[in-house]
Amino acid sequence: MTGEQVVRILDETVDWYRTLGGQQQSATQPSDLLILYANRQIADRVVGLAFELARANAELLSSQAEVAQKAAADAASSPQALQRVQQQLDGRRAEIQAEIASMQRRLAAAPKAQRAEVQARISELQSELDLVNARRNLHSSISQFTYQSDANGTGVNALKAHIDAIAVSIPSSGGAAGPASPAAGSASGSAAAPTAASPPSSRSDNGSGRLGIWDLASNVLRLSGKLRTIDMVDHRTAALQNTFTQIRTPPQEQIKALSTRGDALAEQADSPNGADLKSVRDQFDTLAWLFKQTSAIVLPLSQEGVLLDQYRRNLSSWRDNAKSQYFDALKTLGVRLAILLALLAMVFAVAEAWRRGVLRYVHEPRRRYQLLLVRRIVCWALVVAIVTFTFATDLGSLATFAGLLTAGVAVAMQSVLVSIVGYFFLIGKYGIRVGDRVQIGSVTGEVIDLGLVRLHLMELSGHAPLGPTGRVVAFANSIVFQASGGIFKHIPGVNLAWHDITLTLPSKADPSAMKEKLLAAANRVLSEYSEDMARQTREIQKTTSLHASGEVQAQVQLRFSASGVEALIRYPVQLQHAAEIDERISRELLKAVTDLAA
Repeated sequence: MTGEQVVRILDETVDWYRTLGGQQQSATQPSDLLILYANRQIADRVVGLAFELARANAELLSSQAEVAQKAAADAASSPQALQRVQQQLDGRRAEIQAEIASMQRRLAAAPKAQRAEVQARISELQSELDLVNARRNLHSSISQFTYQSDANGTGVNALKAHIDAIAVSIPSSGGAAGPASPAAGSASGSAAAPTAASPPSSRSDNGSGRLGIWDLASNVLRLSGKLRTIDMVDHRTAALQNTFTQIRTPPQEQIKALSTRGDALAEQADSPNGADLKSVRDQFDTLAWLFKQTSAIVLPLSQEGVLLDQYRRNLSSWRDNAKSQYFDALKTLGVRLAILLALLAMVFAVAEAWRRGVLRYVHEPRRRYQLLLVRRIVCWALVVAIVTFTFATDLGSLATFAGLLTAGVAVAMQSVLVSIVGYFFLIGKYGIRVGDRVQIGSVTGEVIDLGLVRLHLMELSGHAPLGPTGRVVAFANSIVFQASGGIFKHIPGVNLAWHDITLTLPSKADPSAMKEKLLAAANRVLSEYSEDMARQTREIQKTTSLHASGEVQAQVQLRFSASGVEALIRYPVQLQHAAEIDERISRELLKAVTDLAA
């Protein structure tokens, strides 16, 4: 192979070796780690053999370059001739320097009469040394230029340097392809494999130890990614194996040709001619050298094929295991989704049955609204709970998170939550509804809206009959829990109220007779409304523990005051006729007092 082909093969091998990183990220099971460890050992050996092959090929190229250089060794401008001249100049330079040193020692010990002769000899040697240095520098510059222009020599050396640089760049197999010891480096790279591999994940790849659909879905995606990674690595391995197979064909054919040539030379060796024997011996030496060089290339290529076959078998086993885990996880996810859909269908079926039962058997609108509201709340609460617990991965963590979240919401939205709870008190048996006339504190009004958090009243004011003021008053539903609040409303079906009038009796009037007169006057007016008032009285008796019999009648009480005797007349009124009853009773009472005074 040429230098470019060697570099390309090494680049492809190193690029394939880096796929171990993707395999390491996909290995989550102990069985995966065993396969990863075996693949890492094989990959280290494959890389080591690739560099062994590259160096053998570089040595072959270097030998070819030396043969070509020897053929041109006689040329004056060849790098070898210049190198020989350079070596001669270096030797001459060393001799002159040694002789100068000897003469300097002789000068130190010579008598005065001989010192001038010795000094002259040293000057002569120094001049000769300067000339040799000048010639040496010149040949050095010429040699350097010639060496840089020598395609064979520089190409082989650059190829060896490039091979060493690629070996250093390998992540965990620098020793595996290093110049020192391929075998030792491979062993060290393999020994480092278990520590480099990531520890197995605590979760199972099939997701059987988890309850959450979210985790099951992510597990399915993770296994799908693992299968894609294994297929990608197998494809890259097959491509590298095909490359080594193509490279192995030419040297195998050359091995066969050399073997055939050797057999032919063995037959020629039977000739008794001495000159022929010497020629055959030279050819045998050449064949032996070529066979050794070619074997250094064929042997790693054959081992590469065997190792890559084993590597692909490991990947096939890993793929089968991952595919089994993938289908198991997919099946588990499908079962969980089916359970989720079944539970949701059951909840909605029960909710629909609830709705139909309420619409069929509950005829009171208020009670029907309350039951349908409770149905809606229960239905969606169950849906949220089922979906949450189905998608949750860790129920313990979910419970802790839900507890902290609930506590935070309860503190931050305390008033809102109390108002929501108050809503259910307001819609109870004796609660209020739209259209009711109620009194909350000092505000009297008609309910125009009842929400989950607050209610709105149309304020009523003035003397009987009460009329709207045009203002809408809003109260939080939490008013039912306040001691100073108080909500006053009539029992359903009852609209009675008690009014009272205070009169000062004439000083000459008989109090007893006056009382009878006033009571009779009030009852005459109330007699026209007695039937409806009696019905409402019975409603009150049904609702409360009061079981007094009789009709609702006016009451008159006498009391002393600073101005004389006063009579307090109390009488029931219907709210829709309150103004009319008050006016008629006032007229009758005034007439009774006037007649008695006359």
